[in-house]
Amino acid sequence: MSVSPLDRITPPFTVAAEHDSALPQPEALAAAHGFRTQLTVLTAFWIYVALSNVLYANSMQASLSSMKVEHVFAPWDARLIQHLLLYPLFLLSMWRSLRTGWRPLWKTVPIQLLCAVGFAVLAAPALVLGERLVGDSEHEHKAGYVHAWFIGGPELPTWIASATNFLVTYGFGLALVTGFAFYQRLRDSQLRSAALERALTQAHLAALRMQLSPHTLFNLLHTIRGQITWDPPAAQAMVVQLGDLLRRLLSAGEREFSRLSDELQFVALYLELQQKRFADRLTITAPAPEQIPRTWVPSLILQPLVENAVVHGLAGHEGAVTIRVEVSVSGETLSLRVLNTIAPGKGGIGDTGIGLANVRERLAVQFGERATFEAGPADEHLWRAQIHMPLLRDGPDSAAARPATRAAL
Repeated sequence: MSVSPLDRITPPFTVAAEHDSALPQPEALAAAHGFRTQLTVLTAFWIYVALSNVLYANSMQASLSSMKVEHVFAPWDARLIQHLLLYPLFLLSMWRSLRTGWRPLWKTVPIQLLCAVGFAVLAAPALVLGERLVGDSEHEHKAGYVHAWFIGGPELPTWIASATNFLVTYGFGLALVTGFAFYQRLRDSQLRSAALERALTQAHLAALRMQLSPHTLFNLLHTIRGQITWDPPAAQAMVVQLGDLLRRLLSAGEREFSRLSDELQFVALYLELQQKRFADRLTITAPAPEQIPRTWVPSLILQPLVENAVVHGLAGHEGAVTIRVEVSVSGETLSLRVLNTIAPGKGGIGDTGIGLANVRERLAVQFGERATFEAGPADEHLWRAQIHMPLLRDGPDSAAARPATRAAL
């Protein structure tokens, strides 16, 4: 059997009344909270209805009294008792209506109408009882309602008007509690969706960072291997540096953001290892510590770019290669550039691969359209990879404070 939209959005009011003990503790607490909230909404609505009806009746009676017409509307205390008597019936009818739902229509509509009409027709007897309780002798003739329901009489139109009025009131109350329950469900759904999106994003970024670790390790092991056969002491020193690099790599891989200065230190350590292998071919230029702005960047965001610069720059020729790392700030935008010289005619390679794809994807996940990444030849002899991203002076929290539109991955 299909579940109606009303059944989906109104379980707190109904579940709390039947199987609380069977629910797990968090679900039972949520159901109880939903029940209390809906009970509060219905109670506030009924207080408004009672005050409105009492004030309206008093106002109308005051107008009629000025025209010497007395005892048309029941006194305020009788009407107040009427609404007090109807309050539990109102809650009971709402509970039954919400439990019933609207599917299938042939089965639920009669029950819904019975709840609504049954509540509405009891409004007039509740008023008569209220008049008796306050001892209003001028309205004793209204006991004739009981006979008018079945055999007709002069009070029947008044009773029909009362039933119609409370039927409309019941409809408004049902619409109110249903709409409020829908709002609660929508809000909870949005909160769960946001939590799941954050969890998915964090898991995705963790996977991307872990993807970098073996990629970096394999490249460095290949570098050390080249030193072992002809320069063992240098290879041993490089192993020690590799251990330091891996410790930094694991530490950075556990964080979503790092200080730019720490990121550049990691890059410098990696390039130092590469320079020991290609001492006669590799020249490194990096910004001085005092030139580095105090800002935060995604962890390991520069590492793929410098790896690509080394491999791409040395590929296809035996000449010298210069790698230059640049940092600049313009307004609220941070620019990171890695430039390397290339052999003539090699400008069409080096724009694909795990590392650069990783950078593109991480920037899209963390900043959306607020960050851009470009990689390509600046001229015939120079390759440029550059990132433009928001300037995060206040650390990782400033990235979360400015939500980005997540790009499609």
